[in-house]
Amino acid sequence: MMVSAIISRVVILVFGTLYPAYASYKAVKTKNVREYVKWMMYWIVFALFTCAETFADIFLSWVPFYYEAKIVFVLWLLSPATKGSSILYRKFVHPQLTKREQKIDAYIQQASDKGYSAILTVGSKGLSYASNVVVQTALKGHGAVLDHLKKSYSMSDLSVEGSSTAVGPNVPPVIPDNEDELDNLDNRLIEEREEANRRLREGQDDVITTRDTQLRSRTSKYSHKEASGWFW
Repeated sequence: MMVSAIISRVVILVFGTLYPAYASYKAVKTKNVREYVKWMMYWIVFALFTCAETFADIFLSWVPFYYEAKIVFVLWLLSPATKGSSILYRKFVHPQLTKREQKIDAYIQQASDKGYSAILTVGSKGLSYASNVVVQTALKGHGAVLDHLKKSYSMSDLSVEGSSTAVGPNVPPVIPDNEDELDNLDNRLIEEREEANRRLREGQDDVITTRDTQLRSRTSKYSHKEASGWFW
């Protein structure tokens, strides 16, 4: 069964598709109307055969000699001696298509209109969905930025409040009213600055004095040891 399926597929591919395609190319190239019509009839019949084969392979593949029958049918369609495609087209396909041509055209037009409207509907829905996603994303990002700014502003307020409480409890500075008070304020500031400098210098002097005292004590101990060594 599997071997028959493979052989039938190869035969249909080579003799039912590739060779007729090349023959159709030659007919178009040479502008031979007779050959052109012949192969057009073949392709119409072969298209119907392909549609029927799709369902027949599902339901009739278990029938004995099914694949062999397909090979024989394709060769019958293709053979110049039998002219199977021309016979089927003239006796069956062409009369049936002529009877149902208007209905088929109406169905095709209706399907194309519905397909176009369906494409427009799906496209509009897709665009609206995409725009909603973009707008929601933008709003979420804007809200996140606002929250970040609020948090940073609140932290800066806390830092300012902390620094102000370290100096004093949110009390506005007292601004002198006249020039005498301003001069006194300047003098006090100058005195405080000089006092701070004096304390700083005294602290450095104390450090230097302490270091000198330690150095002298070490030097005296070392000289005493040397003297005792010379004595003995």
